[in-house]
Amino acid sequence: MEVKELNVNRFISKSEIEGIDFVINSYVGCPNGCMYCYASFMKNLTKHNEEWGEFIDIKLSSYKLKSVSVTNKTYLMSSTTDCYNLYEEKYKLTRNILSQLVNFDFNLIIETKNKLILRDLDLLKKIKNLKVVISLNTLDDKVRCDLEKYSSIESRIETLKELTNNNIYTILNISPIMPYLTDYKKIIDETKDYVKEYHFAFLELKNDTKRKFLKYINDNYKEYYLEYAKIYLLNDNTYFTNLKIEIENYCKSNNIKYSI
Repeated sequence: MEVKELNVNRFISKSEIEGIDFVINSYVGCPNGCMYCYASFMKNLTKHNEEWGEFIDIKLSSYKLKSVSVTNKTYLMSSTTDCYNLYEEKYKLTRNILSQLVNFDFNLIIETKNKLILRDLDLLKKIKNLKVVISLNTLDDKVRCDLEKYSSIESRIETLKELTNNNIYTILNISPIMPYLTDYKKIIDETKDYVKEYHFAFLELKNDTKRKFLKYINDNYKEYYLEYAKIYLLNDNTYFTNLKIEIENYCKSNNIKYSI
């Protein structure tokens, strides 16, 4: 793992994500190393030769957040990294940022896969308008281990439980939904007591990520390869079009708060 410490002026940037004003990315790169990660494009914007998941830059900054720049805004932490990646335990960049934010009047969304977020419960409970998003797309730990390096399924569900027990608003991001591998109904059944709402996003594959993922499917789930080829090589969206309707009907009939 290539680790670099960088001195930067800021760790905040304006957001191009709908509903988000600013994003906070205190790290570049992500040791989670998810094979399907949309943020792997960040490798092309850096001088790293390492594969995605094999490098991380630590953004060291003396920048201080000010109330005037935060009030009534919506911040996302983070958009291209996991702000609770394993290096956060040492560097505490996320914790230091949260300690600046606790008294501000704003909206904060934290996205992570890692239970390290529980370390900061003392700060999280002080933030009035907070939502924590945990990502999970399978209950099969073999699939999870094949595609991601860290954070077991069990630890994510336990994290949801603990956040809920501390009255923190939880969202489960069933993402990315992998055709024929993600059973969203089973995931909902397993987590519904600890989740306020569900977000769904479909697997998108581009360039090198597409090549790697299709090879993985061909090597491990050959029975699904032709279906994947239809979707990702022939651009046939029928599978996801039908799945979207199915998810909507399922959520509505079960009174589940959701977005796709």
